Amino acid sequence: MAKLYFNYGAMSAGKTIDVITTAYKYNSRGMKAILIKPALDTKGNNKVTSRIGIEKEVDILLKPEESLIDYLKMYDNITCLVIDESQFLTEKQVCELVIITKILDIPVVCFGLKVDFKGNLFPGSAALIRYADSLKEMVAICDCGKKARFNARKINGEYVYDGGQVYIGEDESYDPMCETCFLEKVLLPNSLDFQKIYKKIKEN
Repeated sequence: MAKLYFNYGAMSAGKTIDVITTAYKYNSRGMKAILIKPALDTKGNNKVTSRIGIEKEVDILLKPEESLIDYLKMYDNITCLVIDESQFLTEKQVCELVIITKILDIPVVCFGLKVDFKGNLFPGSAALIRYADSLKEMVAICDCGKKARFNARKINGEYVYDGGQVYIGEDESYDPMCETCFLEKVLLPNSLDFQKIYKKIKEN
């Protein structure tokens, strides 16, 4: 039976490179991998684009209100679905992926962020963590050299903690960070909850 895979990591973990490589491995062998990304990701428009300049046009640009299963009727002999920026999928669309793998027996390989700039799960990521058969963390590196798990958002060079969950910025808009740097540079300066806890610890 086919499986649903979720490969997640912070910014600059090389996810999009693996997206393009995965699709290429199937298609170069005469198989049919359908490349998909949510329309919420406006970077590159109808292409998946990596930070090192590699890009590839997608087969399906999926809007939040659309059904992926409806799109599949357009294709024959699908070998695999490869999905970039899967954190932007809706929970309903992730449920469709479960049906696609278990009923239609088509493997689905998802790549995306696990958490947003506040450290909160994206809805799509939360659903994938719940339903995926395989979870794999891809490694990004913090400026301090440790493994990065968080994505710090910057506006005009300053780290911010306010704003909508979705903000499609350029490379300079986000920094991958380890837990310690994210705490020191983002949470403690901006989160009242973390400030109260830190103050209480310092007083004891």
